[in-house]
Amino acid sequence: MSAPLPMSAPAVRWGILGAGGIARKLADAVTRYTASTVVAVGSRDEAKAQAFADEAGIPTAYGSYEALLADPDVDVVYVATPHSHHHEHALLAIEAGKHVLCEKAFTQNAAQAREVVAAARAKGVFVMEAMWTRHLPHVHAIRDLIARGEIGDVVSVQADHGQPIAHIERMWRPELAGGALLDLGVYPISFAYDILGKPDAITARGRLFETGVDGQVSMIFDYPSAQASLTTTMEARTACVALIGGTEGRIEVRDTFYAPTSFTVTRLDGTSWTYDGDVPNGFQFEAAEVARRIHAGDTESPLLTLDQSIEIMEIMDEVRSQIGVAFPNER
Repeated sequence: MSAPLPMSAPAVRWGILGAGGIARKLADAVTRYTASTVVAVGSRDEAKAQAFADEAGIPTAYGSYEALLADPDVDVVYVATPHSHHHEHALLAIEAGKHVLCEKAFTQNAAQAREVVAAARAKGVFVMEAMWTRHLPHVHAIRDLIARGEIGDVVSVQADHGQPIAHIERMWRPELAGGALLDLGVYPISFAYDILGKPDAITARGRLFETGVDGQVSMIFDYPSAQASLTTTMEARTACVALIGGTEGRIEVRDTFYAPTSFTVTRLDGTSWTYDGDVPNGFQFEAAEVARRIHAGDTESPLLTLDQSIEIMEIMDEVRSQIGVAFPNER
């Protein structure tokens, strides 16, 4: 099944909570590639919100999150603040009766994820983690070809994500849930989960910085008949590719595996073909999925359910436990 065209989704009115770089990418995707609009942005720094609004062509800027959430013209809120604040800000939006797209990692830990999910279900609003990879054309194609047996039974998944972002201050700060795992490692983890589900066992090793956050992590996930080998680092730009091995062939996902890209299928019978999934931006596919689900009256998406987001946070909790990373509010 191919990815639905983003422009075919019905329109919703977006509010953006947080005025950072990733919020700009979502605003651009919604404005240029969907039928929806961004009607407001909110920041705790009013000047920052206004500058963001002016640059993105957004009509309204607010100097507080509460003001954004009180805007009756906002249907759905994109939470684009640091991981350490996803829980707090998602709960604020849910309490205000807004639908929510919450940037990955969904929360700081699984306990917070469960609270957000419980609040969303009690309020009856739509909530989804913003793991854009799940919605991209090449990932739709990968799921489809695996389901139809193109490479046989999957026995191996390998994925890595490394970016040289250790110079960014928030990455060093445990009070902001810094470290490579939640920022970068969530991509290979979610990718492996998408293909193989929740592992039966996890083995993780990490190298910590002096502040106690993880700079680099290697993980092995064990399944009854498969393994996933995953790595992440915030000190180097790695290949950022993914390999899926099956009993009848393999899939090689090119750089960058979690963004719009291409992949090559090579079968044991000697046949080989390439899928080109390159598109501009890419955030429009998750934004369109949100709009479709809201209009359908759904409160979550089957492409990434709320229970799946909880399980992914449980996986990352286990990895952090094994490598010795804890955030201040967890001690």
